[in-house]
Amino acid sequence: MTERALELDEKDPLRSYRDKFLGSDDPSISAYLDGNSLGRPTKASVERINTFMTQAWGGRLIRGWDEQWFDLPVTIGDALADATLGAASGQTTIGDSTTVLLYKLARAAIAMRPGRTEIVIDRDNFPTDRYLLEGIAAELNMTLRWIETDPRGGITPEQLAEVVGENTALVVITHVAYRSGFLVDVAETTRITHAAGALMLLDVCHSVGSVPLELDSWGVDLAVGCTYKYLNGGPGSPAFAYVRSDLQDDFVQPIWGWMGRADPFEMAQGYVPAQGIRRVISGTPSVFGMIAMQDTIEMIAEVGMDAIRAKSVALTEYALELVREMLVPLGVEIASPEDSNRRGGHVTIDHPEFKAITARLWEKGVIPDYRAPQGIRLGLSPLSTSYREVYLGIVAIRDELRA
Repeated sequence: MTERALELDEKDPLRSYRDKFLGSDDPSISAYLDGNSLGRPTKASVERINTFMTQAWGGRLIRGWDEQWFDLPVTIGDALADATLGAASGQTTIGDSTTVLLYKLARAAIAMRPGRTEIVIDRDNFPTDRYLLEGIAAELNMTLRWIETDPRGGITPEQLAEVVGENTALVVITHVAYRSGFLVDVAETTRITHAAGALMLLDVCHSVGSVPLELDSWGVDLAVGCTYKYLNGGPGSPAFAYVRSDLQDDFVQPIWGWMGRADPFEMAQGYVPAQGIRRVISGTPSVFGMIAMQDTIEMIAEVGMDAIRAKSVALTEYALELVREMLVPLGVEIASPEDSNRRGGHVTIDHPEFKAITARLWEKGVIPDYRAPQGIRLGLSPLSTSYREVYLGIVAIRDELRA
């Protein structure tokens, strides 16, 4: 079985990219299977960060803002949009945390649908999305319409059609479910949302960089995603926001700051939003936080999302094959869609002992993550994960179950 994993690695058309990441040869980590929580750093980013410290920051000092930094949220946003989002330029900016950007986009979207009183979201969405929308609903005296979803699946167009209507202002959907990996039909759910006169806000945190996105052609209104998973931006690297171009003139976000104002260096009285996507920005952006993601964006642009998706599907198919053979006979259940057309870049498996087993795996250098109530999530990052890692990880789980 090990020979087959090595053979798959040898035939992998993206195999050379694994060497571009730090830690791929670390003997203390035999299997890193959590790339959908925190991606490995790239080797190129070490040089990029050092150069920034010594030359850009250390050498240019405050002049760096005029020479490059002021435009970085938009220039990196455009590069990200072109490589991963299926979006034209001028619609994406790098900014705050995912939570803050979700708040900005949701509040702005609701303001564009005055008189409507309902927000639609599903019960198994990521906790931040749910908590944030609960807070907004309380703040604005709105009603949350909850979609009851299968934790091993996700939102279907039929379920959405049952709850949207003339009172719906906003629908918030996650493209790839954080727990099960279920891949939502965005084109159809967006069509249903628009037919009800509502706006669609898509969370792409668990899909950007692993699943091809077509935000423009799908007609998505707004989107948000993080950069520390498949984009390898590092712990706490800033998130990004997408606002469709035809909505930008009416987009008024609630956190007014000087960097999002027209002519910010005038320091004038009164807030006047900047033209275009810059109006999403509030305060001074984290330039340092934007550095590392650039190398992965460049790699994705070079490889292409179709090739990355093909590797992602192959990795998850291989993982499921091993799970069926080694783990299902030991009482493990597959908690992700087995049809790759309905699955993103990770696989979740369930067993009552997995919380304790995950802790023991980490001590042995096998690193998946645990998701309550009883799931191990195998996050397989296409550019950095090998088939051998998948094999060693599944074997380690089997051995723990047998112990």
